[in-house]
Order: sequence, then structure tokens, then C-alpha cells
Amino acid sequence: MTSHEQTSALCLALIFGMGIAGCNKQKQQLTGGGSPFVFPIMSKWTAEYAKTTAIEVSYQSIGSGAGIKRMKERTIDFGCIDAPMNDEQLAKARTIHGDVVHIPLVMGAVVPVYNVPGIEKPLNFSGQVLADIFLGKIKNWNDPAIKKLNPDETMADLDITVVHRGDDSGTNFIWTEYLAKVSPEWKKKVGVGASVKWPTGLGSKGGDGIMGPIRRSAGSIGYVELISALQNKIKFGAVQNREGEFVLASLRTTTAAAQAAVVDIPEDLRYSLTNAPGKDSYPICGTAWAIAFINQPEAKGMQVREFLHWCTHQGQEFAEALHYARLPKGLVERVEKRLELIK
Repeated sequence: MTSHEQTSALCLALIFGMGIAGCNKQKQQLTGGGSPFVFPIMSKWTAEYAKTTAIEVSYQSIGSGAGIKRMKERTIDFGCIDAPMNDEQLAKARTIHGDVVHIPLVMGAVVPVYNVPGIEKPLNFSGQVLADIFLGKIKNWNDPAIKKLNPDETMADLDITVVHRGDDSGTNFIWTEYLAKVSPEWKKKVGVGASVKWPTGLGSKGGDGIMGPIRRSAGSIGYVELISALQNKIKFGAVQNREGEFVLASLRTTTAAAQAAVVDIPEDLRYSLTNAPGKDSYPICGTAWAIAFINQPEAKGMQVREFLHWCTHQGQEFAEALHYARLPKGLVERVEKRLELIK
């Protein structure tokens, strides 16, 4: 290659490199973080969204509490949570950057998972029995209350080991909210929250953190999102609903709960799915919300609004394959009005 050719090649390389650098600079970025509950579908959404837009969205599964914190600090553009922000949290956020909007994304189930050797069929649980187990009142799998719900099973004389989330978790909120609705004693002694003072049990960080102790310890019981139980092939039980039916969590029974519960919801779209009415409704269901400030930094408002619009419309096509229930049509129409507030 002559010196002239070498110089030409170098110039072309420099021009090409500058072009790539220019393209990279034009890449638009959105960041989100929070709920592990929504992480599987958020991963799918971000990948699909990048195929059709110039915006790359990154999402970190850091827990609902961290999602709220970082959203308020504006180190992320939107957070994701499994429990709506309460009035106190909203009031504090309002003093920082103004009002916050809640955008429902998908709905899913939380299931009781367990390790009881010799039991093949799903065990039946009532809300009261689950509450008493997590209160430390029922201590053995052959307890009469458990045997009464499972008359065809021979329950072993095996101590119960309770495993719960030890971190600030939206899944904790869904689980404790359900127990508080079915057990006055739980409501009085423990209450509802993303983080509570557990009466008994071992605390583990994250849904995946619950799996290890349950796999290793015969007699253990905990709770995780349905998709996590299915992916990890761990046994989970049926739960008695308001109509007295023992219902296994599934796409169908989660959808039934969603359709029954969102008939009458407040304007700000903060609502509950636990213990929903209906013969086919699974009783421990929750919603994953995106949260964002209405007043966004320059250019971010439109990006956040358009991404969340895509998630709640086109993105719903990917929900069922990942065992989430799609947003009911009537709720989607209300979501559109809330999205219009983001600017």
C-alpha cells in the first residue's frame, strides 16, 4: 500500500469512527429500577422497545423501596413498585419535585411455596392457616388445621420453618396485605408493609434468596411471585378465596382477580387486588406500577410517557407468555389519561 493509500485509509477510518461516535452520542437513554416482580417482563419490554425506537431503556431489579428512593433522587427516570406509594410518601416526594403519577403495568400472583417431602399434589391453604403459620402459632405440618384442609394427605410430623423476605419488598406488601385482610390478629400484631417486624422465621434478601433456604430445608415454607415458582420448579399451594374455593395461581385465576377488583378504583390508580371477589379469583394478587414525577427534566417527559404508553398497550402482548395478567381494557383507558399528565 502506497503512502497515499495509507493516508486515505486512515482518513476514512477517522471519518467512519467519528460517524459511529456521532451515532452513539445521539442514542437516547432511559433508566428505571425497582420491583423484581416486574423484572422478567421489563427485560422483554426493553429489548423489544429498542428494536423499534432510538431509545434504549435499562432497568435494574433493586427492590421497590430502592425504586422509590432513586426515583425521588432522580438517579433513574422512573421507578417500579408492587405496592402503591402511601399518602406520606407522596407528600414527601411532592416537596422535592412535585406530584407523582402511578401507572399500572401488569398484574401477577404471589404464591405460598414449600418443601414437604412425600407430598406431590398441591397443598390447600386458607388465609387463616397461612397467617397462623407466619405468626408462629402453627409449628408442625401435621397440625390439625393443616390436616383439615388436606384430608387426603398424610402429613408428616415435621417442624415448619418459615422463610420470609428480609428486605424492603413490594412482594412483602402484597403478602402482608392479604394476611391482614383475612386475619384480625395479623392485622393487629404485624400489619401491612413492604417491611414489617416478622413474628418468626428466617429473613432472606430477594425472591431468589427465599428459594435457597426452602430447597435446602425440609419443612420450610415461604412466598414468591408465580413466575419465580414456575421457573424454579418449586411446589406451591392452592389458597382458599373469598367464595370458599381453593384456587391455584395461574394466568386465568389472576386475570379473574384483576377483572373483579378493578371495577371501582380511585382516580389516582392506587388500588388493591388482594382477596378479590369471584369464584375463580386467586386471592393473593398484586399490580406492578411504574412511578414517575409529572414534571420531568427537559426532553425526558416525552420519552417516559411514550415508553410507558408502549408498555401498557403494545407491550401487553408479551404478558401472558411470562404468566402475568394483562391490564383490563377499562383500566388501560384510564391509564391513558394519567400518562397525559407527564410532561
